[in-house]
Amino acid sequence: YVPPQVRKAQDTLDDKKREELGRLKKMVNGLINRLSEPNLSSISGQMEELYMTNSRKDMNETLTDILMNACVTAVAMPARLMMEHVLLVSILHHNVGIEVGAHFLEAVVKKFDELCKSDAEGKECENLLALIAHLYNFHVVHSLLIFDILKKLISTFTEKEIELILFLLKNVGFSLRKDDALALKELITEAQRKANTAEKKFQDQARVRFMLETMLALRNNDMRKIPGYDPEPVEKLRKLQRSLVHSSGSGKETQLRVSLESLLSADQVGRWWIIGSSWSGAPMIDDKTSKAQQKPRVGKVSSKILELARKLRMNTDIRRSIFCVLMTSEDFLDAFEKLLK
Repeated sequence: YVPPQVRKAQDTLDDKKREELGRLKKMVNGLINRLSEPNLSSISGQMEELYMTNSRKDMNETLTDILMNACVTAVAMPARLMMEHVLLVSILHHNVGIEVGAHFLEAVVKKFDELCKSDAEGKECENLLALIAHLYNFHVVHSLLIFDILKKLISTFTEKEIELILFLLKNVGFSLRKDDALALKELITEAQRKANTAEKKFQDQARVRFMLETMLALRNNDMRKIPGYDPEPVEKLRKLQRSLVHSSGSGKETQLRVSLESLLSADQVGRWWIIGSSWSGAPMIDDKTSKAQQKPRVGKVSSKILELARKLRMNTDIRRSIFCVLMTSEDFLDAFEKLLK
């Protein structure tokens, strides 16, 4: 039983919350509507301020909803517009925190999986795939996810999937080759095998041949063979990204190394890629040096402190490291510097 006065207080609170969320949505919507390359700097700055003054959860949900409504339409979105929207997510991902990119990525991948299973006629699948491709282009997600999606599309191998494979390879093919040439080679071999077995199934053989030619051009690093391929817009926006990201971490160390399966089963198995950072040796970030650096640090402190850490049940290297840093620091600034390391 909830007493009437408590019920009333709750209703007032809910109304207040709804009003705040409505106001927040309006502000974010206004910023996204004005988004373009020249004013990206000021808009990303205003978005960061909103992240500082509102709850992260509300901001992530609001931003994801607005971007999905803007980018996932039944008609194909202009590539330039798509890139600018994803670049904003990328800048916030690097400057605010990795949960910004992680939340958006999960929503996009789940929607993509859902639409792939249903036979939607529009261009929603292509638009979602473009979002994932640009999240990879702007170092939010690792190539592991792109390879997972390509493998999934090749395993189904219908006309719709062939279109999507071509679309994805045209957007990120050469970056994939740079990141993992061996995986791309295996993927091309698998696609050729699949094309040979499914030869009789397709009326339109030209599309399959075109896909195989595109793959061979990628393998041979021949950009001229891919019609309409132009890496310049992405490169230009990558330069802009480097200038807008505060820390030096605009590159690979903040990439989410997460597989398609992990993203799709996030509700059941949890989201290991959001909590954790490079020093914890989390599988999300490919940081081999961090683990090697942790142990010697504990060795520098006196055995007395280590004994104290043992008594207080600091049972992992990370806990011991943090405990020793806090106990042996000269002042708060010294502690802050050491903890960051």
